[in-house]
Amino acid sequence: MTSSWKRSAATLAVFVVTMAGCASQAQKGLEKPPSSKPASTRNPAPNFTLKDVDGKPITLADYKGKVVLLNFWATWCGPCKIEIPWFIEFQKTYKDKGFTVIGVALDDEGWEVVKPYISDKQVNYPVVTGNASVEQLYGGIDALPTTFIIDKEGRIANTHVGLISRKEYESDINELLQ
Repeated sequence: MTSSWKRSAATLAVFVVTMAGCASQAQKGLEKPPSSKPASTRNPAPNFTLKDVDGKPITLADYKGKVVLLNFWATWCGPCKIEIPWFIEFQKTYKDKGFTVIGVALDDEGWEVVKPYISDKQVNYPVVTGNASVEQLYGGIDALPTTFIIDKEGRIANTHVGLISRKEYESDINELLQ
């Protein structure tokens, strides 16, 4: 088995479990997604500097004062392919309100596969390629997608592993932009 195939199988398993959980929540009649962690319990988001597609350094600390959706993803990840169009829309809708998306691509092949993908999908937010060091800063990224919602003070308000609903992301964003 190739590394990409193994990751794809693992991502599919996360997707199935996530979708089962979503169906279970829907059956319980939960209308409002859970809110962000209380501000007093939020941990600082670890800082990092990685290069974007043009070789420009992107440093997370430079985004303090903004709400950041930090998304660890890969081009081969099925659930990631579902979320990316949402993130493009969020960037359009909320960028002038103090919000940004930062994508951290974890493809083994790096820019060779990421650059054509983000060009084809017309990704309108900063994308960097990640590494094991940054993955470890965030507790080890064991499944994709993994997304951290970071408040204006640079603290992790929410963590989502696997596919969640667009509505839940929007709820997180709007709550933190208030």
